[in-house]
Amino acid sequence: KRDSFYTGVAEGNINSERIISMLNVIDDRLVVEEKGIYSVEKFLISRRFMYWQVYLHKTSMIAEQLLIKIFRRAKYLIDKQKLSTISPLGFFLKNPIGHQNFSDEIIDRFSQLDDVDVLAAIKQWQFSEDFVLSRLCTIILNRKLLKVRIKKRPFSQKDINRAFEKYTQKHSLPKEALSYFIFSGAVTNQAYNAKVSQIDILLKSGKIVDVVKASDQLNLKALAKPVTKHYLCFPKTSI
Repeated sequence: KRDSFYTGVAEGNINSERIISMLNVIDDRLVVEEKGIYSVEKFLISRRFMYWQVYLHKTSMIAEQLLIKIFRRAKYLIDKQKLSTISPLGFFLKNPIGHQNFSDEIIDRFSQLDDVDVLAAIKQWQFSEDFVLSRLCTIILNRKLLKVRIKKRPFSQKDINRAFEKYTQKHSLPKEALSYFIFSGAVTNQAYNAKVSQIDILLKSGKIVDVVKASDQLNLKALAKPVTKHYLCFPKTSI
């Protein structure tokens, strides 16, 4: 509801109060009473809209991927001792963190991080001598994101190679550096997954069934199937 309000996507506005009022507990299982099934259906359909129109929108997706590329490049340069960073963000870029060395100190340092640290680092790195890092940060700060092509089937290696060839002719950058600006991937959206978070409906007869079986909406069966879209990202003009 919050994201629907701030993005102006009206389809995400659900009747959460109605759903909460229809909740019940039967044999230690959280269920929704049958008369609240239409509100649950609306919730699942709204979730699908919000993921494709907001959370997995191509602009959000490419911005997220660029942030990942920025930190990947920054870590690479820090490991090569070619870049300095600021604390507390620097702690996570300098030190490998995994199950073996996970501690309360790491949790405390992570809790100190916020978007101010990230933005300050990006503003600092835009002046880096490394072209790749500098350009990635400039792209984010100036909101001139990469172009995105999306389709249902994976992009062929021929399509990817064609994109590399196009920009290799314009810039004397190695393929490893260009891979920060030209890359492909996939996003998956499944509005309802009974194996992960099942929604149980309490029928008037007292029987408890899954919402897909209880609903007379054919759309819910489709929402239970994962949908995958493939993307190819590349610069709009010159890098």
